[in-house]
Amino acid sequence: MFDLVIIGAGPAGYTGAVRASQLGLKVAIIEKRKTLGGTCLNVGCIPSKALLESSEHYVQSLHELKDHGVEVSGVKLNLAKMMERKSKVVSGLTQGVLGLMKKNKVETLFGFGKIKSKNEVEVKLEDGSTQILETKNIMLATGSVHNTLPGITIDEQFIVSSTGALDLPNVPEKMIVIGGGYIGLELGSVWQRLGSQVTVVEYGDKVAGTMDAQIGKLLHRSLEKQGLKFLMQAKVTEAKVQNDNKVKVVIESVKDGSKQEMLVDAVLVSTGRRPYSEGLGLETVDIKKDARGFVSINKKFQTSETNIYAVGDLIDGPMLAHKAEEEGVAVAEIIAGKPGHVNYLTVPGVIYTWPEIASVGYTEEQLQEKKIPYASGKFPFIANGRARALGMTEGQVKVLAHKDTDELLGVHIIGPRASDMIAEAVVAMEFGASSEDLARSFHAHPTLSEALREAALDVDKRARQM
Repeated sequence: MFDLVIIGAGPAGYTGAVRASQLGLKVAIIEKRKTLGGTCLNVGCIPSKALLESSEHYVQSLHELKDHGVEVSGVKLNLAKMMERKSKVVSGLTQGVLGLMKKNKVETLFGFGKIKSKNEVEVKLEDGSTQILETKNIMLATGSVHNTLPGITIDEQFIVSSTGALDLPNVPEKMIVIGGGYIGLELGSVWQRLGSQVTVVEYGDKVAGTMDAQIGKLLHRSLEKQGLKFLMQAKVTEAKVQNDNKVKVVIESVKDGSKQEMLVDAVLVSTGRRPYSEGLGLETVDIKKDARGFVSINKKFQTSETNIYAVGDLIDGPMLAHKAEEEGVAVAEIIAGKPGHVNYLTVPGVIYTWPEIASVGYTEEQLQEKKIPYASGKFPFIANGRARALGMTEGQVKVLAHKDTDELLGVHIIGPRASDMIAEAVVAMEFGASSEDLARSFHAHPTLSEALREAALDVDKRARQM
C-alpha cells in the first residue's frame, strides 16, 4: 500500500514526489512517456530554451560580435548540430529526474495510469501487462496538450504543434505562426533568427495578451524591428498541404471579414493548451471537470473524492511549470498534515524572446479594473551602466505600488535577463515589501538589477541615474 500514487511525471508530479518522500511518505509515480519530466523537459520549456539560446548565438555571430571588436567570417548554420545539442540538454535533464526518483526511493513505473477506484490506480505497462497499485492518496498531474483548430490537421511535418516546431529538419523559407502568445513568439523568434520569414497571425489586437499592455507593445515593436511580421485581429480559417509540399493558408480579418491567401513552407499552430483529462478514469469516481476539461478542486486541491488531488495544467490558472511544481509540493505537504499553500499573486510569467519579458503581480490594466490606487515607476535599460557595457540596452523596468501603502503590487520587465531579474521582485512581494524597501536595498554596481532599484525609486519620482 502506497501513501501516494502520482499519475504524471512532469514538474508537478516529480517535484511533488520528491517532497512527499522527504516527508516520509511511500510514493509511486507513473509516466506514459519513455522518459520523465513531462512536456516541460521533453518537448516544451527546456528544448525551446536550448534552441532560443543557440539561435541567439547565431545572430550575435552574424551581426553583433563585430560591435565588440570580435570579427568573425564564414559563419554558417549547422541545424543538425544545433538540434543534437538541444537533445543532449533534454536527455541529461530527464536522466537527472530519474536519478532524483531513485535517490528519494520513489517507485517509478512507465505506462498509462488511470483511476480504478478511489484507492486503486491501474497501470498499463509498456509490455502490455497491467498492474494495480493500492494507495491511500492519488495525485493527478497529467499536464496538458496543444489545442487544435477546426479544419486544420497537424501532421508534425508541415503543419506543426510546438512539438514539431522543435524538430524541423530544415529552416522553412516562409513560416506562419498561429497565435501571438508565449509559445508562438518564442518559437517564431527561433526560426526567424535562423533565416525564416515568419508571420504571426493573432486573433486579438495585441501580442502577449496576458502581460502588461504597455510592456507587450514594446515587445511587439522590438520583434517587428527584428524582422517578424504580424497580422493582428486575424484568424487562419484553412491550412492545407499542397502537392509541392507547400502549405496554402487562408487568413481572414476579424474586423471586416476580408481574406488573403499565403503559400508557406511551415505552419505552427500555437493557440494555447488544454488539460489532459481524458482517459484518466475520472468518471469511475465521479470527479467533476468543467466544459474546458479542467478538473474541479477545492482550496486544498482535493477533487470530489477527498483523497484524490489534481494539480498543474489539469486545474485552472496559468499553465506554467513553476506554478505546477509548487502545487505538487503543496499537495505532498497537505497529505503529510502540513499547511501546503500556493500564493498565486506571485507566480511569475516569462516570455523568452529577445528582449525577454518577465512579470509578477498585477498589470496596470488589472489595477485599473479593480479600482486599486497605484503609483508607477519606470527605468530604461539604456540608462543602466551594465546594460550599456553588455550592448543590451533595449527595454525597461516598471514597478507598480499601492498609492497609499506603497506595497508592491506588480513588477514588469522587458529587457536583458528579465527572467532572472524577476525573482527579486517575487521574493519582495512574498514578504509584503514596499517600493521603498526595494529602493533602499543595496544593488551591486554595475548590474542589470540596478534598473529595478531605480524603477522603485521612480515610484516616488527620485530615480538617480537618469
